[in-house]
Amino acid sequence: MRTQIFMRMLRIICLLALTSMLSGCIYWIRAYQTYLQMDEFDRYFAVATSDEFTLQFKEPILYSKDFVSLSKLYSSEDTPTEQGRRWRYWFRKVDGNNRVLVPEIRFYSDLNFNKEGRIIAWSFSSLFLQIAPPKFLEVSLRSIGGAEIDKDKKQLRANSKFIDKISEDLPKQSVVLAQLGKPLEIKQENDLEVYIYHFLLETQHIEKGYEDRALTEVKVSFDKKTGELVRMGGRFAGLKVSINYRKFLDEPPDEAL
Repeated sequence: MRTQIFMRMLRIICLLALTSMLSGCIYWIRAYQTYLQMDEFDRYFAVATSDEFTLQFKEPILYSKDFVSLSKLYSSEDTPTEQGRRWRYWFRKVDGNNRVLVPEIRFYSDLNFNKEGRIIAWSFSSLFLQIAPPKFLEVSLRSIGGAEIDKDKKQLRANSKFIDKISEDLPKQSVVLAQLGKPLEIKQENDLEVYIYHFLLETQHIEKGYEDRALTEVKVSFDKKTGELVRMGGRFAGLKVSINYRKFLDEPPDEAL
């Protein structure tokens, strides 16, 4: 209990420090407040999985304008809904010259806002789940509650020590390739084979000076021996995601001699 109190006090101190460093950047304060909610994940969030993976915000803090301020990007589509609005971001696979490939391979990420403009749900389409399986995506989000804050880079580094491990099969290389197709490049890194893909965001507008953010480089790493997907990383509409799936797996029990 004392440790939890200390950690919360420490994060409040960090919030005050961030406030002084980011004077006028109120959206960073709201982002930090959302981060604090991750400490009590089930109180403030819910997860729904079907063809999509959806993170639901029970007590939303962030506004739609915050996402533009943070990412410098605008959505592909802006559609009115009964609750408010839905922003859809389309990512299309491209070649080395940023030309959309045919047949088209694409995925989307949706942001849903209420009538006040606050985010109430964040969804990822089925293709994205081929490289970020739902159970691993959920456990990664839960781990943010114990994440370290890099104030210089304004990033969170999730800590898997703060969550329970899971028992889940990792996606196989053949299955991922059947969905994503041939990579742009393949690199060898010790026991890993890293497949690199480029996806281009279809966007209504990009703030000047941030044009490069429309291009997403996705790296999926496979274990050379098992052919399992063990790591994924990329930047999606300004959101940097990096997941090491091995960190969230239960260690297999020792076999009886």
